[in-house]
Amino acid sequence: MKVTLRIWRQDGPKAKGGFQDYSVEVIPEMSFLEVLDVLNEKLIVEGGEPVAFEHDCREGICGSCGAMVNGRAHGPTDRSTLCQLHMRSFKDGDTITIEPWRAEAFPIIKDLVVDRSPFDRIIQAGGFVSIRTGAAQDANATPIGKILSDHAFDAAGCIGCAACVAACPNASASLFTSAKLFHLNSLPQGQVERAERTVAMVEQMDAEGFGYCTNHGECEAVCPKGITINNIAAMNRDLLRATFLGK
Repeated sequence: MKVTLRIWRQDGPKAKGGFQDYSVEVIPEMSFLEVLDVLNEKLIVEGGEPVAFEHDCREGICGSCGAMVNGRAHGPTDRSTLCQLHMRSFKDGDTITIEPWRAEAFPIIKDLVVDRSPFDRIIQAGGFVSIRTGAAQDANATPIGKILSDHAFDAAGCIGCAACVAACPNASASLFTSAKLFHLNSLPQGQVERAERTVAMVEQMDAEGFGYCTNHGECEAVCPKGITINNIAAMNRDLLRATFLGK
């Protein structure tokens, strides 16, 4: 099958960007990133500039890859990353529009690559659990209920791909920040610094220039790991308690 890739090309954050069209022969079993690989090989042979895009594990784990495909973060397939998107999701002759994440806090480095270091700084602002925990304990030494542990694991599943920010009309990072907070704040080991951690991470999120959450729910809809906006509610609750009650 033959498709047309309409890709955003931009040399840097200050450069003027625009779409360029490329015709590519593909097979339905190919992953989306493999198609970009094929295109880049073709461009290199022809003496052109390959398309810059991020990737690493190509197994939907690392969160490195990400782009808007026909206006949807990670493409039309639910609960999947860009590397898990396959060409069988498209038809012969389709024109596929590919854009980088669009957010003021994520300046474009080149083409489809954006600077997601604000996520790193949000995590760093939360610090780490600094209380004395002693030597490694048996798994059952600190009883944690099944429901609570499941919720914590679900929140910890966030891979930081930033699809939530790209899909949100406000470019909010609330889903990412709340997921990183909830998987620590919900467990016994995270209680001592719960208030301090919440305030620090939310303040850093605001300082990075992300927008505010207005409960559109687009973030939840495109999250490849199914992170829910229930985490945002928990973050807001903890923030209110830390701000007004100091705990």
